[in-house]
Amino acid sequence: MPHEKMPFLSHLEELRKRLIASLIAIGVGFAVSFHFSEQIMAFLKRILTTSFVIQTTYPFVVTTTKPPPQLIFVAPAEAFWAHIKIGFLAGLLLAIPLILYELWRFVSPGLVERERRYALPFVVLGSLFFFFGLSFCYFVVLPFAMDFLLTYKTEHLTPMLSIGLFIDFIVKFLLAFGLIFQLPLLMSLAARLGLVTSKFLSRNRKYAILLSFVIAAILTPTPDIFNQTLMAGPLCLLYEVGIWAVRIIEKMRRSPAPQEAPEGV
Repeated sequence: MPHEKMPFLSHLEELRKRLIASLIAIGVGFAVSFHFSEQIMAFLKRILTTSFVIQTTYPFVVTTTKPPPQLIFVAPAEAFWAHIKIGFLAGLLLAIPLILYELWRFVSPGLVERERRYALPFVVLGSLFFFFGLSFCYFVVLPFAMDFLLTYKTEHLTPMLSIGLFIDFIVKFLLAFGLIFQLPLLMSLAARLGLVTSKFLSRNRKYAILLSFVIAAILTPTPDIFNQTLMAGPLCLLYEVGIWAVRIIEKMRRSPAPQEAPEGV
């Protein structure tokens, strides 16, 4: 049965409830994570201990370990706020499944009954994509970027990183890649709302690739094409995954709904 359209104010009230639930989840995650901020900071500092050497023979990329540069703070509250940011980031990560669930609850009134069964896959896949983005950024992009930035024409310089600026740098990149990896789900939602179709997305693939490299050039701190490709490559791949997901949604929409068996049979 189709659902009655909700008035605009009811939509705003529903959105308010979902936002409050998400903020409460982030707050609880922050309270838990802030207690372990020292351990989380030590985990993030490992990015500074990895160095990559690119060579022309197999295995082409060799990783080595090195002592990390000294982290300092130059303002009385800088170290404290660094721990606050770490707690917020970790709290957000813990709350991601519930945030995605609240997002699904917000859009579910516009879905038919058989589409509501995909709530669990949406939450699970959204969480997995987010953590895949974080992992890719932590293990691949950030070590390459930090190694380049700390070694490029710095032979006569001594790096002394501010803890506040270092955490800002790390948090922004982790969140950016976590959100970027949500692209297939966002494309699926846009298709469900009738904003895009698989034919439209396929027809504009070349513009999407160009936009991916523009975004990578803006967000990537290093000027070399290699590090920019580390962001643009996954974006292009995720765009293709999104097209595939939109085609599945369109096929599901065209398929007839299963008929209920008459009573007494």
